[in-house]
This record gives sequence, structure tokens and C-alpha cells, in this order.
Amino acid sequence: MDMILKRISMKIPEFCMSHWLFRIPLSIIFIQQGLSKFPVTAEDAEAYELPYLVWWFVSYGELGAGIGLLVGGLFAAKLASIQKLVPELGDMITRFSGITICSITTGVIWIGQPESLVDVILYDNLHVFLWVGGLFFALRGNRT
Repeated sequence: MDMILKRISMKIPEFCMSHWLFRIPLSIIFIQQGLSKFPVTAEDAEAYELPYLVWWFVSYGELGAGIGLLVGGLFAAKLASIQKLVPELGDMITRFSGITICSITTGVIWIGQPESLVDVILYDNLHVFLWVGGLFFALRGNRT
């Protein structure tokens, strides 16, 4: 039985670029959310009861994290010629983007003032997905 499973497993091709199936949608969501906040105004910050500086960092952070995930992925694909100069740069960009995604998503969850962690997990599926996606790229970087 073990040999049958091994043979079947060996016949399935490896898709080494599968991180793009996760990276692209996560990037699109963050770029879209970041762009929807432009122009960054104090009135928008007041609507969410946030200081303007926090609102500014969130807006640019969302946009930067989305773009950073895509740029970091290009380094993983070895499409960027600068990779020869600093091979770890793409990994650092991906990890920093993941940390930024986790930070922003944590803030969004806190602003919603959930009653418990169980409420977040059961009823805030989108933000849990975004947080876990950011955590994945923060921990794995381009070693996906």
C-alpha cells in the first residue's frame, strides 16, 4: 500500500510557484483597501475615531504591504536583476509586508471591539484570513 501511494505521489508534478495563488489575492485586497482611503484626510480618520497619523500609516501601510508582497515575490521568481546584488532583499520585503499585514489586520479587529476571540474566529472570517495570510508570509518569507 505504501509503495502505491509513493508512486502516485511521485507522478503528481510539483508546482513550485504555488505561493502566487495565495500572494496575488492577498496583495490585491490590501492594494484595493489602501487605494480606497486616498486621499488621506483627517475627516476620514475622525469617522473611525483614529488619530490622523494612525490613519495615514494604515493607508500607506496597506498599499505598501500589497505592493511589497508582489515585489518580494518577483525576487523569489528570480525575475529581478537586482537579486544578484542583494539576494536576501526579496525575502526581507516579503517578511516585512507580512508583518505589516498582521499589524494592520490586528488593529482592524481591535477597532471592531469583539467580545471574545471565539467571536473573531467564528464571525470575522475575512480578517482572520488576512491575518493568517500575513503571518504566513511573515514567517516563511520567500521560502514558500
